[in-house]
Amino acid sequence: MISILTQERLLGAALGTVLTSVVVFEQRKSICKSISENQARFSPHSQTTVYVPKEESGIEFAHLWNKAVDQAFGPLIKSLGSRGW
Repeated sequence: MISILTQERLLGAALGTVLTSVVVFEQRKSICKSISENQARFSPHSQTTVYVPKEESGIEFAHLWNKAVDQAFGPLIKSLGSRGW
């Protein structure tokens, strides 16, 4: 028989995983949308895709990803830091 404390921890872990998955999915969707908007801004009348070297696009994606994670988890990290975690 699982104790109540263990059940609460499992429930917290499961809910945390679901919440994190939703946040990551929404942030990825936002990043992809902003990338496509930027490409459309640079080439509004062209049907061809803009060539971006793989290195540069990877760096840009990493920057956008880090920014999204900072926005999503910044308050949580500050809260945990203020509690001494």
